[in-house]
Amino acid sequence: MSPPGRSLPRRMLRAVTLEADFYEEVEAEPRSIRQATVVVLLAASAGALGSALAGWPALRVVLDLVEPLVLWLGGSLFAYMVGATFFRGPETETDYAEVLRTTGFAFAPGLLRVFAFLPPVDRVGFSITVIADLWVLAAGVVAVRQALDFTTLRAIGTFGTAYALLWLVLGGALFALP
Repeated sequence: MSPPGRSLPRRMLRAVTLEADFYEEVEAEPRSIRQATVVVLLAASAGALGSALAGWPALRVVLDLVEPLVLWLGGSLFAYMVGATFFRGPETETDYAEVLRTTGFAFAPGLLRVFAFLPPVDRVGFSITVIADLWVLAAGVVAVRQALDFTTLRAIGTFGTAYALLWLVLGGALFALP
């Protein structure tokens, strides 16, 4: 059982409100990796369910299930590598696990993707997905900022560079397929 104030729904609410103190708390608490993992799995499931209910093809549903996991693990790794080296600030002290914990909770707004089926899917459902994704992006910047003890500008640079590198690697891997 979680201590008071540390229940998963309460923590997810704090994550979606972009509460900096919450992300600091998660950064410092190694046990929160379990909850961060559950948040990512819930967001992935919500996206896949929303796509399935919208009638999208099976490949799209599978991609919506796998994408958050790849973005979380790969994006966090690149954010750690880029942030702890190139964008390192005077206060930066971190490890991959800290970044993983904070960015995992940043996926909490992704639960909104379950509503991607709302008609008309090409307008309402799509709009909800875009809003959820932008919210996850904003939460990701806050998570990186807190995990790496950065300014917001450094966090944006780290986050952007990390995801550009991730997409280059993924694009290269897909391009190399026969």
